[in-house]
Amino acid sequence: MSSDLVAAPAHLQPPAAAHPDELGAVLARLTRRFAATAAEHDRDARFPHANFDDLHAQGLVASVVPVALGGGGASLATARRIVGAVARGEPATALVLTMTFLIHRSITRADSRWPAHWRDAVLRSAVAEGALANSLRVEPQLGSPARGGLPATVARRTADGWRLSGHKLYTTGIPALRWLAVWGRTDDPDPRVGVFLVPRDAPGIRVIESWDHLGLRASGSHEVVFTDVPLAADQAVDIRPAADWAAGPDHDQYAWMIVLLGALYDGVARAARGWLLDFLSQRAPGSLGAPLSTLPRVREKVGEIEALLWTNDALLDGLVRATDGGAVPRVADSSLVKWNLSRNAIRVVDIALELSGNHGLARRNPLERHHRDVLCSRIHTPQDDSILQQAGLLAFEGSAA
Repeated sequence: MSSDLVAAPAHLQPPAAAHPDELGAVLARLTRRFAATAAEHDRDARFPHANFDDLHAQGLVASVVPVALGGGGASLATARRIVGAVARGEPATALVLTMTFLIHRSITRADSRWPAHWRDAVLRSAVAEGALANSLRVEPQLGSPARGGLPATVARRTADGWRLSGHKLYTTGIPALRWLAVWGRTDDPDPRVGVFLVPRDAPGIRVIESWDHLGLRASGSHEVVFTDVPLAADQAVDIRPAADWAAGPDHDQYAWMIVLLGALYDGVARAARGWLLDFLSQRAPGSLGAPLSTLPRVREKVGEIEALLWTNDALLDGLVRATDGGAVPRVADSSLVKWNLSRNAIRVVDIALELSGNHGLARRNPLERHHRDVLCSRIHTPQDDSILQQAGLLAFEGSAA
């Protein structure tokens, strides 16, 4: 962060309930509260506005905002803890919160190129109002920018700044976002590429409510169309020659993404485990005359769940310690953490379905929802093929060396 930050006024300070000594109790209450309405939000694909009111009331939306601006100044360890607890209650809420955390982390880094007044506007609005933010990157033709290619979203120069036009998919949280960090290019002969900061209430923004997904149905990940959206010159907050982006993601920012998304889907798996243990302890078929939890085969399979979740904990702990300690792993290693976390979380829910049978697939029980939600872990960048091709290439390079 630059040295121009000053202490936030008293009315912007986070609520006392967000104090670290009370964080565990606060998160436990929120997990229960969010879980109580998660099925309704999933069934109706209804965005959980009330959940974000609760998170803001506890100062948690601004957890990653620096203390100097009134936020929590959270480390990656604390951010992981918050996301995991929220995901155990309602994972779509955790996904939107994760995306906001990642924006806040990115713009508070010492190497952030964002103009100070736009950076502070985003951060202070999170403290004062619980304002949410997300990056809008995926397009109908381009797909994910992680695969390369120039965006079709174009900012054309005007006398006052820019006019932005384009079409974005999967704009998670758009029913409640305040700030849109839009990936686009300029209309120069040799276009520059990067981020344009668009307030949600700017004219020329249209939402197409197309999100009808298998999992994370409450995330509001609709399409957004921009038509000549007027922007000031400095709302091109980080645009560079296209070649400057070719080096790939920043290691620290990438590790934050892997940890928080990993904590989200690990949280879904832990919610499935909790339901399963209650079910197996209470279900006592007449032919058995005892709960299913007494069967050796059942205990063995539950033991496999424990081993998978133990591994996830170890992977997340290791990546968090390295990143918070300044020894950020290379992108390829963080990617392998993501690959293992996703597979383990999905396997946990698969085992729960094996043990619960038709009961687990009944819509009156949460396990089928957990199953649909956890499958979404495979879709996030980096995807399995990219992770494994990169790991294989590095293996051959290492062998040759």
